[in-house]
Amino acid sequence: MVCGVLAGITSTVAGLASVVSYPTLLWFGLPAVQANVTNTVSLVFVAVGAAIGSRSELAGQYWRLMRMGPVSLAGGVTGALLLLASPAGAFEAVVPWLVAGAGVLVLCRHRLMSSVGGGGLLDERGPPLAVALFVSTVYTGYFGAGGGIILFAVLGAAIPEPLPRVNAMKNVLLGMPNGVAAAAFTGFGPVYWPAVPPLACGLLIGGALGPAIVRRLRVGALRLLIGVAAIGFAVKFAVDAYL
Repeated sequence: MVCGVLAGITSTVAGLASVVSYPTLLWFGLPAVQANVTNTVSLVFVAVGAAIGSRSELAGQYWRLMRMGPVSLAGGVTGALLLLASPAGAFEAVVPWLVAGAGVLVLCRHRLMSSVGGGGLLDERGPPLAVALFVSTVYTGYFGAGGGIILFAVLGAAIPEPLPRVNAMKNVLLGMPNGVAAAAFTGFGPVYWPAVPPLACGLLIGGALGPAIVRRLRVGALRLLIGVAAIGFAVKFAVDAYL
């Protein structure tokens, strides 16, 4: 449960819940695929907790969530199918490049955005954002909330609004692919059910506490945290996948 609280808070701050919860499940001796599946089933509660802690930021954002929701759900289904069908370690080999790209994206945000009219390579009305959302939620459905670092970076670069609001949207959008992946895993995947209740409880609490931390961080510090954490996360996965 303690790991769940830490995972929920870090997920809200920088989309890194699986850095805490997934290795913990491995440490307890679960095989990698079973730990992935159990982690994703439990991480549905991050979005629930984050919604509780982010009610004010989510106000008036339902049209945007509804518009992005189908893409997020499709990514979750794809990720779940990849985990159940692909050889162990196959998808992880691609992940470092996705996450490192997200880190570079958020650190170079102002160069990517147009100085006139607020448009740019990632405009929330255009296809690039939908593609980035799909890619990040494929990873979310496959591996849990680690995809949040990609989604947070992309949304933070594309949507010119306060980061607490972007963070709240990120957590709810991550709950959608986690939810559909959890439904698939419940029927077909190797869920280690004894680990789910304490982890889910901790994630619910941590997800509710995390938005308060985001509100207190300066925007520059938060962007730097997300970018550096993404690149560090990518290095970690590169070591795990390629060595």
